Amino acid sequence: MMKKLLLTTICLLIITTFGAFAQTVFKVGSKYDADIKVFAVNSKYDADLVVYEVKSKYDANKDGRWFFTSSKYDAKKKVFFVKSKYDADLKIYFASSKYDAGWRNRSKQHLLK
Repeated sequence: MMKKLLLTTICLLIITTFGAFAQTVFKVGSKYDADIKVFAVNSKYDADLVVYEVKSKYDANKDGRWFFTSSKYDAKKKVFFVKSKYDADLKIYFASSKYDAGWRNRSKQHLLK
């Protein structure tokens, strides 16, 4: 009985931990439908978050690794891309390597929680 309880607890912990890091996003067509307004910058040095777009939601397991889903119901966050950095809550830079993904401005982390 104790082993079963321990195994269940470990499984729940793993699932919860994965869910806390998952960054599954949906791109909306209106800023009013968005949880976050983002602006894509041309340099990672200007970004709050360096983003690498992954091909599977299971690979969106660390900060900055985003999976764009086709359903808003599957997304953790809904984002709208604005045309000016001054209208953005979060400035992102799209990286070509998953190893570059991550926060550059940790004070903005609350936006993806």
